[in-house]
Amino acid sequence: QVQLVESGGGLVHAGGSLRLSCGTSSVTLSYPAIGWFRQAPGKEREGVACIVMSDGTTYYTDSVKGRFAISRDYAKNTAYLQMNSLKPEDTAVYYCATDTSCRYYEVPAEFQYWGQGTQVTVSS
Repeated sequence: QVQLVESGGGLVHAGGSLRLSCGTSSVTLSYPAIGWFRQAPGKEREGVACIVMSDGTTYYTDSVKGRFAISRDYAKNTAYLQMNSLKPEDTAVYYCATDTSCRYYEVPAEFQYWGQGTQVTVSS
């Protein structure tokens, strides 16, 4: 079983930046992809970005392209989400999760193991 722990959330003004971290107990051949998701109050959970830990291939949903950057430190079993030019609509609980690939990175049900989430609040 893979354990994930998110950190780095907080309160920031619009236009500001935050960097989220997702520490994992291990990066396995079975679950080599790590995705970031978010869920705002009253809304469904949505996929934000995904990275293949072995080769660094990345994927982004359209609403964050050019503002968010996903990266990884393979040796530390850690993935990051750098969030710039934050907007109030980015406010949500952010989760990381693992899957066999990033093919369905926008589909939460495809991902197997989840962290507990970290709150990101962007004030206007």
